[in-house]
Amino acid sequence: MHSHLQIWMLAVKTLALHPMRSMLTVLGIFIGVASVVWLLAISEGISREAQRQIEELGATNIILRSRLPVEDTSDTTFWVQYGILRSDVEALMQIPTVTDALRIREAYREAHFGPVSIDSHLVACTPEYAEVMKLTIDTGQFLSDAHVENRANVCVLAAEAAKQFFPVDNPIGKAIRIRELPYVVIGVMKSRTPMAGIGGSLAAQDFANDIYIPVTTFWQRIGDRVLFMRAGQRTGEEIQLSQITFQVNSTNDVRATADAISRTMKKLHSKEDYAIVVPLELLEQARTTRLMFMVFMGMIAAVTLIVGGIGIMNIMLATVTERTREIGIRRALGARRADITRQFLTETVVLSTVGGVIGILGGLTCPWMINWLREILQNTIPDAMNNLPASVKAVTPQIVPWSLPLAFGISVAVGVIFGIYPALRAARMNPIEALRHE
Repeated sequence: MHSHLQIWMLAVKTLALHPMRSMLTVLGIFIGVASVVWLLAISEGISREAQRQIEELGATNIILRSRLPVEDTSDTTFWVQYGILRSDVEALMQIPTVTDALRIREAYREAHFGPVSIDSHLVACTPEYAEVMKLTIDTGQFLSDAHVENRANVCVLAAEAAKQFFPVDNPIGKAIRIRELPYVVIGVMKSRTPMAGIGGSLAAQDFANDIYIPVTTFWQRIGDRVLFMRAGQRTGEEIQLSQITFQVNSTNDVRATADAISRTMKKLHSKEDYAIVVPLELLEQARTTRLMFMVFMGMIAAVTLIVGGIGIMNIMLATVTERTREIGIRRALGARRADITRQFLTETVVLSTVGGVIGILGGLTCPWMINWLREILQNTIPDAMNNLPASVKAVTPQIVPWSLPLAFGISVAVGVIFGIYPALRAARMNPIEALRHE
């Protein structure tokens, strides 16, 4: 035990004789270990955010969206009719595993209250929308079945929209106007985290300027036709429903139900003017992608550790050359080859251990450093940051617990592996030739 302690103390003392060289060697291991922790934490944060957004869509939900067919994008007719029909809901509800269908109609409209105007995202829906989209009421109430049944002229505001219209006043009971038609505010929602788009089937949604009205009120007051002004030209679209969210009882029924919905829609529509999104399948794909992404990130970080190991080997080979006479003296005094090997291996382990410990401490700062860097970039280049996807701007790195012992273990292993050759080279020196070395 005493001899082992002496070897460690001698190793530390020897490395301290060349502090700059030792620090640069430790730096290589530090960068490698910190890279493992950082890259895995960033990939975990991105993956969790993606999975969270998909889970919010509901693992037992199936989303059917209206989509403009590719062949209709150059249609020269004024009104382009496409998408889900109200009659489709009745046909699709005949599928035995479907328990409920949430009808949604969306449009962008300018909303007014006094001198304040905002470009709102008008969402016509039923009371179930709040539960499905994980919306929480702040004040007042959300839409009710009575509002839908009576085609009531009421609305519920998203938190940001309410702040713009009523920065000081209580909005409940006041009437905003959309295309000069009044809607009485009955509730205000709490702020909601934005959702990223999923491929080309599900658009991103930030909920900031949402205004919710009964779907029956939309059909009565606004109708199915939407008029656009693009580059000085007027065009129009006719859509009855923007989206239907179907609910099933069990995740075991999701795929079969999605297939049944697909077959039914093919019979009802001559062209593919819809898209089916299955959150359960997306969640499974996201989990698979997460593993692949983490392996890829880990491999990149491992390369950095290997580079650090090469640095250790390079330094130790130079050290062996410098200490040739010392090795000869120790051999002459009775040191065995195993003692010389152990001495040089201990020095490499000390370097890699110190680098590993500092690297782990540096890796633990990842969440704080990313937030600090994000704030600097937001103040320096706000336009570029604002154009980034919401999922990227809001991602928070998550330290992966097993990455800490993994990175440390790899750093020590790298030190041992890359230190073996210099140690063996030192041990195999001829004592006579070593003593003659100047």
